[in-house]
Amino acid sequence: MTVLRTRGVTVRFGGLVAVENVHFAVEPRQIYAVIGPNGAGKTTLFNAVTGIYAPSEGVVELNGREQVDPLTKLMVLRFVVAFVSIGIGTAIAVNIETLWTATIVDHYTFAQPFPWALAIGEFWSTLWNMPRTDSLIPLVLGGAVGCAAAFVSWWRGRRAPDHIARSGVARTFQNIRLFNELSLVQNVLVGMDHRMRAGFLSALFRLPRFFSERRKFHAEAGQLLEFVGLGSRADNAAGSLPYGLRRRLEIARALAGKPTMILLDEPAAGMNPSEVVDLMALIRRVRDAGTTVVLIEHHMRLVMGVSDRILVLQYGKQIAEGTPAEIRSNPKCVEAYLGSEDHG
Repeated sequence: MTVLRTRGVTVRFGGLVAVENVHFAVEPRQIYAVIGPNGAGKTTLFNAVTGIYAPSEGVVELNGREQVDPLTKLMVLRFVVAFVSIGIGTAIAVNIETLWTATIVDHYTFAQPFPWALAIGEFWSTLWNMPRTDSLIPLVLGGAVGCAAAFVSWWRGRRAPDHIARSGVARTFQNIRLFNELSLVQNVLVGMDHRMRAGFLSALFRLPRFFSERRKFHAEAGQLLEFVGLGSRADNAAGSLPYGLRRRLEIARALAGKPTMILLDEPAAGMNPSEVVDLMALIRRVRDAGTTVVLIEHHMRLVMGVSDRILVLQYGKQIAEGTPAEIRSNPKCVEAYLGSEDHG
C-alpha cells in the first residue's frame, strides 16, 4: 500500500498560488526527495501533507485514504450539546428582565436565608411557560448558531496536525525547534506525547500506571538517542549541542512517535561535509528500520546519494519526477537550477 499519495494538490494564499496541481506517490520503505529552487513551494507542500495548511484543491492520502478526523458519535453529541446550551443561553439572554423579576425580585425577602430552591424552580417554570415566540424562537435560533459553530470548528480542524501525527506521520522543520533548556531525553519524550495514556489523575496521585509508563518511555527515549548517536549525551541540555547534533536530536524526537513516515525539511542545512556523510548514513538507517523518509534538500550530493525517487518543483509547479539518474539528465531540472543559455 502506498504510504503517501497526492492528487492534484493546490495551495493558494489569496491570489498567490504557492503549490499547483502536484501529483506524486511514495511507497513503503522508500527515500523520496523533494527538490527545487528557493520559493518553489517545497515547505508549503510539506505543510499541506502534515495538516498545517489545508489544500485549496486536491487530496492528500496517507496509507491509502484521506486522513481526516471522522464524524464520530462523540462529535455528534458535541453538536447536540452546543445546540442545547447555546439555545438555552440565548433564550435566557433575550428574556433576562422577565426571568430576573420572577426569580429574584418576586422572591426577595429580608428574612434569611434567601429561598434559592424556590427561586430556581420559578426560574425554569417561568422560562417554560413563556409564549413560544419569546422562548422557543430564541432557543432554536441560538441553538442553530451554536451547532453551526461547532460544525465549522470540527470541519476546519479535521485535518489538524495532531490527527495527522496520530495517523503515523512525523516531521522536522527547516529551522530547528528544540526545547533548549530541557535535556535530550526530555526533548525526545515530547515526541511521545500522543502515545502516552497515563492521564492527569495518574500523574497527580502518582499511580502505578504513571510510573510504569514513565519507565517504559524513558527507556525508549534512551534507545532512540543511541540510534542517532547521542546516547552518551542523554542528560545534557539540548541547547549545549553543536548544530549538527541538534539536527540528529530533532530526528530522534520525530521518530519518538513511531511514525510510518517521517518528513525531513532541509536536514543537511548548515552542516559541514563530514556531518552530511553521517546524516546520509542515519537516513538510510531510518529507512532500514522500516520508516519511510520524505525529505526536502538543496544538498545534491545527499539527494542523489540516498534517494530512490525525486520530485522537482519550480514556482509551485511539478516539472519532473523520477529516479536520480532520470532527474540528473532532465533538461528542465538542469535549467531550473542553473538557468538556460537564454538567461545567461
